[in-house]
Amino acid sequence: MTTRPTLTVLPGTPPIPVQWRWSGRARRLSLRVSRLDGRVTLTLPPRVAHAAAEAFLNAREDWLRAAVAEAHAPCPVVAGTLLPVAGQPLQVIAAAARGVLAQGDRLLVPDRGPPGPRIAAWLKLQARDRLAVEVASFAERLGREPRSLRLRDTRSRWGSCSSAGDLMFSWRLAMAPPEVLSYVAAHEVAHLAEMNHAPAYWRTLAGLMPGYEGPRQWLRREGTWLHRFRFSD
Repeated sequence: MTTRPTLTVLPGTPPIPVQWRWSGRARRLSLRVSRLDGRVTLTLPPRVAHAAAEAFLNAREDWLRAAVAEAHAPCPVVAGTLLPVAGQPLQVIAAAARGVLAQGDRLLVPDRGPPGPRIAAWLKLQARDRLAVEVASFAERLGREPRSLRLRDTRSRWGSCSSAGDLMFSWRLAMAPPEVLSYVAAHEVAHLAEMNHAPAYWRTLAGLMPGYEGPRQWLRREGTWLHRFRFSD
């Protein structure tokens, strides 16, 4: 039996990962680019040949690259924006609210002034609270104690650990799935014992968070789109 592909990469600059989704309800091939994270999905009927699907994908490469570029373009956070919070897309809604509040699939924000700065401040609080809990849990298991925990908005790294035990994290991790935030916390706490990426470090990390590979791959594959959201007024 031929194994059906679940993921392919369209070569080029940049390479584009394409998720294959086989559906018994599909009547034709279709491509979708998520407006939230730029993820590409190719939906296929059950009996479509692999070669036909590849030809369909290649024939639509120009359209696909334009759609992916648009999806990853800077996105100002305004009323109506779909914003990921803990990995879930919430729609920003201006409301008669005293503060920012996640409610179902909506993110309510006071209808006075631009919402971006308020939401950024709220995300920073979410990140600090959640990271503090995760760091404390991992540090207790490791038997080490960090000296400080700070938040920044960095593009080059999601977290860091100094030789003195100061931990730094990107507050944009509040937008990522919870297991991804947990992985970054474990990654940096592991550096309290091993200040490198030698095999001993990865053994330490695996002891703190078995199965860390999945969240690590998510961050490498999807993390860049968290930076497309602009919160300035």
